Amino acid sequence: MTSRSQTALAVVPGLALAAAVAIVATAINHYLPLLSGLLIAIILGLILANTHLIPERCMPGTKMAGKTVLRFGVVLLGLRLSIPDVIALGWGAVGVIALTVICVYMVTLVLGRLMKVPHTTTVLTATGTAICGAAAVAGMSAVVRPSAASSDVPDDDVEDAAATAIASVTLFGTLGILLFPTLAGLLHLSTMRSGVWIGASIHEVGQVVAAGGLAGPDILDVAVLTKLGRVVLLAPLVAIVGIIEGRRVKHEELAAIEAAEVSAALEGRPVDHMPSAQANVVKAPLVPAFVIGFLIMVGIRSVTGDAIPAGILKDVNLVATFLLTMAMYAMGAGVNLRKLASTGLKSLGLGAIAGIVAGVVSLLGALILV
Repeated sequence: MTSRSQTALAVVPGLALAAAVAIVATAINHYLPLLSGLLIAIILGLILANTHLIPERCMPGTKMAGKTVLRFGVVLLGLRLSIPDVIALGWGAVGVIALTVICVYMVTLVLGRLMKVPHTTTVLTATGTAICGAAAVAGMSAVVRPSAASSDVPDDDVEDAAATAIASVTLFGTLGILLFPTLAGLLHLSTMRSGVWIGASIHEVGQVVAAGGLAGPDILDVAVLTKLGRVVLLAPLVAIVGIIEGRRVKHEELAAIEAAEVSAALEGRPVDHMPSAQANVVKAPLVPAFVIGFLIMVGIRSVTGDAIPAGILKDVNLVATFLLTMAMYAMGAGVNLRKLASTGLKSLGLGAIAGIVAGVVSLLGALILV
């Protein structure tokens, strides 16, 4: 048996377990729609991992689910997004989308630094709140890297940070399902403004559908298109952050090597045997391949419009959601609950403030631009 065949067989048990958990999570979500299937999967992963119920032979496949399977899921998400449909809302609505995403992301980064929330958790919370909840957290987790720059704020592992961020966007997005339609009615907002506000402020696509359904069918249509407009911005945001993260990690590696060389020189130890900084820096692609794949899918849908049968689009969406659910299980399985409990409350506080910022900015934008 070749090494490639052995590697392929090694991941089968873990992928099978991830698929089984995704099936259970999807079934629970079917009967309890307010419970996100992605959140259920990550909770099941947490429980299985922290009670030591995941066999060692399942670990290779679990790791693959958290990386390769995740990227395929994000790519397939692009096929449900049509840029012309979003633009058809009007440039005022597009402006609200852009304004909300930029403000929420930047304000959350600043607040996370002021509140001393770990870097990775801050970036993932900002992304999930600004874009599209758990799916955005999953996409951004592929490029964000723990920071070693600040000793007084130890950073989280990506898995821990993703679990915290997903819990945050799920909790506060679910609260928004009842809150925003009620407030839109009390404020006597028009159909267009109500839809844009709901779509630009609530985190998950499923949560937007639930909230829009409560507000009315006309509002629902506008809310979903507005939400999909936010999802379109996932790819450029991931690409930009990926470039920034790569440069930051490179700078930190160079600084660490230089510090080690200086320390060796001061202590009289030879330094010529030490690896050079350039040799230790791994060059990452400027734009991750899965982001390019996502954009290609968006382009295909934008060009073909309604030419793709609705049944195919529905099936692709189901597959994408299932793959992301498998990936969420893998992320949950990589979380240390003790560590999460020690930092989670402050991170949830950041998520609450970010949600408020999203609601306020998008409401002001809808009142002024729509």
